[in-house]
Parts: sequence; C-alpha cells; structure tokens
Amino acid sequence: MHEIAYLEFSAEDHASTVDYFAGSLGFVETAICKTPGSTSTLLCQGTIWLVVSSGAAHAAFLERHGDGISDIAFSCSDVPAAIERAMSAGARRLGPSTLSGFGGVRHTLVPPKPNTAAGHTFPDERLWTPVPARSGGCEGFVRGLDHIAVLVEAGTLYDTVRYYEDGFGFKQYSSEYVEVGAQAMDSVVVRSGSGRSTFTIIEPDASREAGQVDGFLRRNGGAGVQHLAFDVEHIVTAVREYRERGVEFLTTPDAYYAMLTGRVGHLGEFVMDLRDTDVLADRDEWGYLLQLFTRSPLPRNTIFYELIQRNGAKGFGSANIRALYESVERERETSELTV
Repeated sequence: MHEIAYLEFSAEDHASTVDYFAGSLGFVETAICKTPGSTSTLLCQGTIWLVVSSGAAHAAFLERHGDGISDIAFSCSDVPAAIERAMSAGARRLGPSTLSGFGGVRHTLVPPKPNTAAGHTFPDERLWTPVPARSGGCEGFVRGLDHIAVLVEAGTLYDTVRYYEDGFGFKQYSSEYVEVGAQAMDSVVVRSGSGRSTFTIIEPDASREAGQVDGFLRRNGGAGVQHLAFDVEHIVTAVREYRERGVEFLTTPDAYYAMLTGRVGHLGEFVMDLRDTDVLADRDEWGYLLQLFTRSPLPRNTIFYELIQRNGAKGFGSANIRALYESVERERETSELTV
C-alpha cells in the first residue's frame, strides 16, 4: 500500500520559498539538510511533510519546469517489491529507491517507519539537523493534504491512470468531462487503497480550443502538479488570516453568490462570509464543501494552492470547476503577455 510520505518542492530561491510556506501558510521549519549540490529544509503542518530543496542537484528540473513539486515520495511496507511492481508497469528507475512519475516529477519510495535520529522524527534517511522553532511563528490552519491535482498532456490521461493503478496500487474513484465555452478537459480521480492519498489527473481536450490546462503545460514544460489542496477546518477564518499575510486568492463574480442558495441550499447569513472571502460552495449527496484557490506565487504562473473545508461532501466541487476555470482564464488572459 502506497501513501504519500512527503512532498519535495524544488526552488530557485530557497529562502523566499521557505518564507512563503512558513511565513504565509503557517508551515513550521523543522530541520535542514545540506549535501554537495543541495540544501533542503523540512517543513511540517498537520499531517504534511514538505521538503523545500535548492542547489545544483535541482538545476535540470528548475530549468525545464521552474519552481514546483519535483518528488511525491511514497511510503510502502516492502520497498524492493514496490519497485519491482512499478517497473513492471513501465516505471524507470532514477535512483536506488526513486522511480519516474509524470513529467519531471519522480517518486522516492521509503519505509513506513520514519527516521527517528537524535530523538526527532524525519520522513526519510537524509541526515537532518533539527532547527529551533521560530519564536512567534504564524498560526497554521492546514490539517492535511486533501488531494493533488496533476495535469498531463492530451491523450495521456488514461495511460497515466493505468500507470498508478498497475504500478502503485491506486484505484479509480471518479471521472468527469467538463466543458467551458469552446474549451474542455477530462479528469479521473485515483486513490490509494486507504483513500488517504488522492490524485486528480486532468488532460485538455485537444479537439477543443486551447485553455488554461494547455497554458499550464506550456509554462511548466510538460506534465506536473498544478495545485495542492490543503484540508482546513474553518476556511473563512483561514482565508482572512492568509490574506493578511499576503497570500493572494482568485476572485469570484458577485453573480455566483446570487445563485448559490438555489444550487447549494440554504446557508443562512454564512453566504455573506463566503461572498466577503470569495469562497466557493458545492453540495453532493453526502454534504457540502467550501473551497478557494490561491493565485500562483511563482514567476511562471504554474503551481497554486487550494483550501478546502469538507462538511460531509466526498466530491471535489464539480459545480465549481467552471467557476475556477473561468477565474483562471481571466488570470491567464492578463498574464500571458508577461510569460
């Protein structure tokens, strides 16, 4: 069984990237590791381990893709057997315990038992040096990782899905085809056996007009992680606090809220809080969810982040995909000239 052990984020500017995650999003700096060609900082929040890495060892990824997630590490009980299974499904071996994933993203396989060197817990066998906690650190609102959105080239969606099914034991959870005007995209959600690790894999419909998925693939130099969705308990409070810290979120048209009660049901005065913070809402047969997406903080306008609060809902805000898509389209139209 494969579960996400940690995410590695390759960054050109190490200090500013760590500051964004720690100073803006509330991650806690836990340890640092320096080796020839690489400096890595380990950050934690909720159940998430995030490694920010920079240096010559990351130059090839950064040149091709820019800043972004370069490794989604999996924990598994039998690493050699997991490597053999993945390679039989078409994985390429990139290192002793590292396999190819999608685009430039790789998968490092680690045992489920964490490294407990010097009395501290770390996600892999790197020689981590604990760092003292920042005094007066920012409050964190993130409880865990809800899902990872992966964008792949047109015509590769179902091959990618099969790769994670056959190679890593993920199971297909749902699928959806979304049309917005002259553009369209196809998506499949896959999950680990426990349901704790979820990928939403998306490809553009090449027969339709190019849109934001195509734009991401071009700016990113191919397939990659488009966004990380962070699970929060109180999204309105989190959005207000993160805005105070300089995090920029996508905006939502006022007309969206005029139609919200008819689509989602009665939310009372809470609608005013949603309107004030631009938070989106959706409902399925199990309950409702609230979500909002940041603008990308990166020069290439690639990876961004989602906050999601689930109140029973098991879906991914399918009725909000159009609202997100249209918001990102507006961002794309204004940013294309600068990219």
